[in-house]
Amino acid sequence: MNIKEIRQQFPILHQEVNGNPLVYLDSAATSQKPLAVIEAIEKYYKGYNSNVHRGVHTLGTMATDGYEGARDKVKNFINASFRGEIVFTRGTTTALNLVAGSYARSNLKEGDEIVITYMEHHSNIIPWQQVAKVTGATLKYIPLTEDGSISLKDAEETITSNTKIVSVMQVSNVLGSINPIKEITAIAHKHGAIMVVDGAQSTPHMKVDVQDLDCDFFALSGHKMGGPTGIGALYGKKHLLEEMEPIEFGGEMIDFVGLQESTWKELPWKFEGGTPIIAGAIGLGAAIDFLEQVGMDNILAHEHKLAEYAMERMSEIEGLTIYGPKKRAGLVTFNIDDVHPHDVATVLDTEGIAVRAGHHCAQPLMKYLNVSSTARASFYLYNTEEEIDKLVAALVKTKEYFSNGF
Repeated sequence: MNIKEIRQQFPILHQEVNGNPLVYLDSAATSQKPLAVIEAIEKYYKGYNSNVHRGVHTLGTMATDGYEGARDKVKNFINASFRGEIVFTRGTTTALNLVAGSYARSNLKEGDEIVITYMEHHSNIIPWQQVAKVTGATLKYIPLTEDGSISLKDAEETITSNTKIVSVMQVSNVLGSINPIKEITAIAHKHGAIMVVDGAQSTPHMKVDVQDLDCDFFALSGHKMGGPTGIGALYGKKHLLEEMEPIEFGGEMIDFVGLQESTWKELPWKFEGGTPIIAGAIGLGAAIDFLEQVGMDNILAHEHKLAEYAMERMSEIEGLTIYGPKKRAGLVTFNIDDVHPHDVATVLDTEGIAVRAGHHCAQPLMKYLNVSSTARASFYLYNTEEEIDKLVAALVKTKEYFSNGF
């Protein structure tokens, strides 16, 4: 990987914030966009903006080709077996809600169990809470080990013959934990449960093979992988998607509409009611092309190197606590003694360094860690060790600033 050449593809990085060169360390919240994505969206709106599927004119055909071509790119990127298994959504949250609102509400009953973990993002907690309320199912949590990992022994003990759904994030947006999804899936299937994977934090950073994982559903977001906001996808095994009912109704998703009854299109369009997110899908397709050109293995290796370097440097700061396992994805979540995370983020911003502070949409995990909030620096393919050096210097400055009574 030539980081200098890669950084040239991200125009937003070449600016000053508060008089300092921007150091963007918040890619776990949303990644920056390469020129290829920006230009692909601009080309669509300037050259062939049209609705898809129904039109027979030239622009409509071009738009349909771009939209459906993006579906094929997602299919290949995560190695789905059938293009109809890729349903475009607004993102991971919408994808998980589709599984919960359609599959789970139709198949669960009182006495059934839904199993998740304490590290889940709110988007992989709240939909299951709502399903449990409606169906009478029980929501259970796999505990975490001391370093914030999942033990397969704990998974075995939590998942039972009453478990119908297991839903786990592949990578934690707080701890950086990389979870053993393939093994957890095998445990779930052994008990007759389906496996749902939140791939929001894994898909941008590592190769994903849904067939190898054998998961039943997999959700992803475009905006965390260099694509635009408002676009994502749900992968679902064909036989499960065919059994599910849509939860949004209107144009695009229908086959026949009568006065009293209607029928739905085949997969995947029965789940894509209304005018779809055409420009977003085209932008996501361009993002996938860009990531594949760089190489997912190269991205993963680069981020592991950055995470190791950041943990080594940050561990030198007395009074700084790092959360999560030693082996992790490309992020570091931390606190400085007696300094609120929001104050840390505010001071860093004066130095042009963008980090995230708060509960990171993981309040149950914050409670589990016995903290109210944390600060988080997250890395992507465009970050450098020099930027981590700037972060560490700014953290030392922040600590000294508050230690002196300011």
